[in-house]
Amino acid sequence: SMNCLMEALGLALPGNGTILAVDPRRKDLVKKTASQIIELVEKDIKPSDILTEDAFINAFTLDMAMGGSTNTILHALAIANEVGVDIDIHMLNEISSRTPCICKVSPSRPEVHMEDVDAAGGISVILKELSKTGELLSNNTISVTGKSIVENVQNSNAPDGNIIKTIEKPFTEKGGLAILFGNLAPDGAVVKAAGIEKNMLVHEGPAKIYNSQEDAMSGILGGEVKSGDVVVIRYEGPKGGPGMPEMLSPTSAIVGMNLGDKVALLTDGRFSGGTRGACIGHISPEAAERGPIAALKNGDIISIDVPNYKLEVKLTAEEIQNRLDTLGKFELKIKKGYLHRYSQMVTSASKGAVLGYNFLNK
Repeated sequence: SMNCLMEALGLALPGNGTILAVDPRRKDLVKKTASQIIELVEKDIKPSDILTEDAFINAFTLDMAMGGSTNTILHALAIANEVGVDIDIHMLNEISSRTPCICKVSPSRPEVHMEDVDAAGGISVILKELSKTGELLSNNTISVTGKSIVENVQNSNAPDGNIIKTIEKPFTEKGGLAILFGNLAPDGAVVKAAGIEKNMLVHEGPAKIYNSQEDAMSGILGGEVKSGDVVVIRYEGPKGGPGMPEMLSPTSAIVGMNLGDKVALLTDGRFSGGTRGACIGHISPEAAERGPIAALKNGDIISIDVPNYKLEVKLTAEEIQNRLDTLGKFELKIKKGYLHRYSQMVTSASKGAVLGYNFLNK
């Protein structure tokens, strides 16, 4: 998904998103890239010239159209921070609401893989289809070719209608990723809506809480999780992890126990691109920052409403605050070295889990 994002941002040549690592054409692309770098130096085109707000909007539009990995949101926010582009996470739902999902890849559509998207013409075909109305993609950008991504794809094929659909006949009218907000995620949480079974898009159930990925694995494999539950894995965020690990094992275990379409999973950590089901990650602020997820107790009723972008717990603001007040300050897991510094400085996922500098001023 990140390769696709780089192509849509304009940081990579056409083909980068879908040519497989084992494909000989990848070597050809490397050669083209090497000569293109020389041209970029000669023309004095720098990444900061390419990475404008319009470029990020284009990249998020592709992400929505493909129902990409939730990780792409995190990484794009971090890249934007690095180049000084301020992305308001609420903007992503505006992009999602106007962008049809026209391509689904495994695990959202198990029979379709990246080589199939490549055979259908790759990211260029998707970008050309998205550019056809003139409203979804901005042409006011520059890419590593020296042209905009819209200009780069004008000679591409039309969609085949199966692997890549048209914007008139998409998989869904809205994009494949969504940001959820509510009293459980005041600063947002990310979900791959394209990978959720319809019956789980709106779900309410009791919380089953684990304070680490390891505890969650023991609990899931030990039969503690029942149909209808909302599994919560916390203290796995940027500060709490530290480092925000991928929750691939718990999601795989839930699917393996035939609970993939019966259980939701929430975490302040993140997921891999191989995740499917009602898996909501990047909950911000994270538990280690004393976000509301830290206040949850077993049995609390959690309400998920993906179409309306909501994630809530059935508790009053006073009850949440009272519980947080009793917790005290989070004890950093690592007490020395660079990971200790990282834990002190890192922001929650809504900012891209980048290093902040607040602790220097305390």
